[in-house]
Amino acid sequence: MSITKKELKEIKRKVLKFYKKNPNKAFNYKQIASSLGFNKDKERNKITGVLLGLSKQKVLFEERRGKYVFRRKEDATYTSRLSLLPSGKGKVYLSEKKEELLIPNGKLNKALDGDLINISISEKSKKVRVIKVLERNKKEYVGELILKSDYGFVLTKRGIMYTDIFIEPNEIKNYKNGEKVVVIIKEWFEGRDTPNGKIIKSIGQPGETDTEIHSILHEYGLPYLFPNGVNQEAERLNKVIDKKELKRRRDFRKEITITIDPVNAKDFDDALSLKIINDDLLEIGIHIADVSHYLKENSLLDKEAYERGTSVYLVDRVVPMLPEKLSNELCSLREKEDKYTFSAVFQMNNKSKVLNEWYGKTVIKSDKRFSYEEVNHILQKKTKTINKHISLHKETYMISEDLYDAIVTFNNLAKKLRKERIKEGAISFERKEVNFNLNNKNEPVSVFYKEYGEANKLIEEFMLLANKRVASYITRQKKKPFVFRVHDSPDEEKLYNLQKTTSSFGYDFNPKSKNINKALNKLLEQCKGEKEQNLIDTLALRSMSKAEYTTKNIGHYGLGFDYYTHFTSPIRRYPDVLVHRLLNSYLEDKQNTKQSILEEACKHSSVREQLATKAERDSIKHMQVVFMQNKIGKEFDGVISGVTERGIYVEIIENKCEGMIRLKDMNGDFFIYNTENHSISGRNTKQNYQLGDMLRIKVYKANVEKRFLCFLLVE
Repeated sequence: MSITKKELKEIKRKVLKFYKKNPNKAFNYKQIASSLGFNKDKERNKITGVLLGLSKQKVLFEERRGKYVFRRKEDATYTSRLSLLPSGKGKVYLSEKKEELLIPNGKLNKALDGDLINISISEKSKKVRVIKVLERNKKEYVGELILKSDYGFVLTKRGIMYTDIFIEPNEIKNYKNGEKVVVIIKEWFEGRDTPNGKIIKSIGQPGETDTEIHSILHEYGLPYLFPNGVNQEAERLNKVIDKKELKRRRDFRKEITITIDPVNAKDFDDALSLKIINDDLLEIGIHIADVSHYLKENSLLDKEAYERGTSVYLVDRVVPMLPEKLSNELCSLREKEDKYTFSAVFQMNNKSKVLNEWYGKTVIKSDKRFSYEEVNHILQKKTKTINKHISLHKETYMISEDLYDAIVTFNNLAKKLRKERIKEGAISFERKEVNFNLNNKNEPVSVFYKEYGEANKLIEEFMLLANKRVASYITRQKKKPFVFRVHDSPDEEKLYNLQKTTSSFGYDFNPKSKNINKALNKLLEQCKGEKEQNLIDTLALRSMSKAEYTTKNIGHYGLGFDYYTHFTSPIRRYPDVLVHRLLNSYLEDKQNTKQSILEEACKHSSVREQLATKAERDSIKHMQVVFMQNKIGKEFDGVISGVTERGIYVEIIENKCEGMIRLKDMNGDFFIYNTENHSISGRNTKQNYQLGDMLRIKVYKANVEKRFLCFLLVE
């Protein structure tokens, strides 16, 4: 006997009543049938139809396959990407409301960092919860495999990853207990605390440098091996300079041309040329490797470069955007070799004023490859002799009069460009960059600071000039869709935090200044050479917005430019490849590229750059922890570089290694975190610790796998 309409209506009424009593939980038809006492097959089957109908009417929401949750009429739903915070809470940005919202960790509903999610916001309580995970963001996780009798767990719970991953018996056959492995999530069953995963590879034993560096790359989804097809395509590229191609290019092979790069560089993607026209007129060529000549659109090489977005510079290795055949051979502007380039050529007077500009495809031959150290030596000592302890070739040699005069001329022009740029509002950051001397096992044996001398500034100024003028030229002359590098104004709250910290050192910084750029430059100049310089430089940098790629130009605040792009590093940045293609297309009056397509490429490139930056920081942190492993129990002077509810971060002044003094390890009082002024204070003693305070620490623990240094406060 079939169920009547009246009986069906009654089932629907009871289902709705049941959901209203359980508004925040998801149920399938079996659970509802059991709760409501529907034991007959026909009744149970009808519940399935009722659930589908209510879902179509948007009364219910299908959270997971076959499981529905009640959607109250007053609740608004939105789609967004989830960002997880160290506190365990989630954060979403709603573009429709132009608002950022927090999600309690109990309402994440198995959503992980970066997932595309559907959220519900209660109009009454304003509470936010995740209704459904629409798309998982991360494909790979890294952790230590722990084997039980007939199953395993990969310990991935750390930082913002709040769950480990369960491995079924058939997935653990080829792996050993304690190995560090790469795992993907297969499914996350209802009622399970952890998702089921599949191991895709082992990367070695925990703690070993190679294992930990590969771990970092996998954590951020940064591939370090090229697919065979990509390598094969690179090998097939023609390395012979084509005579027909030369005729289409402006020839600079007779001009004085040099490259200046780090000692260990293998890819040289920029060169400078000089031609003296008369006493007050110079022609400066800024020549950039013509990667787009080899990297054809939609080729395997191009698709791989797009996906990577950027080269990644870790402490002990470079993960290139392009295979070595391109990055170190065909496109590298090597000494005494003819190379295809894309150039920005400027006629300038001796005051560095640009009087004329030209852009186009060229061919060059570098006369000499210099290191930054060699050019710094030439400029500081005013000499043509390169001593063997600085020489790239490890032997003393002399350069020609022409090369010496060219370097001096470039430097004089660069100094004037820099002075004008600072005058126009550019912020002058000269933060010391920490690096490590490594042994043959890639283990750090000592710390050193990268020198930022006149040679570095020389190259920087001409690269900035080219980037600025290319962006300005396209905007003024062509007015077509383009890729800009933009940088918004600083975060006001962070500027006030900077003021609080700097005032404790006796600096007078006013975040309300009409010319905040000038105030920041004055502060950065005053603290130069002081023990607190690194902290102040870091905090000033943190107050800045993140630079990003976009087709919507808002200028570059930090550089003080109205127009700016990235044109000068196509070997290591995909946006530069896009800029070369666009510039060439517009110079030849070809059709516009769709702005929407460019904007998507810009967003992708910005994300890839941010991931690479995080990986680079983690590789530095790894080396810091390894370096400090044999210094347990030793004391150092430090400065408080961060304050959280868990403890205070301290940067050692001597070597810039950073660790934490956990609140639970601080004796003599109960310390409370103050969110207002980012400090902690003792409940009884009123002892206060805040950003910038100097203190003495003892190294307590060094955990290589967690990349964590633990300090104790020396009383």
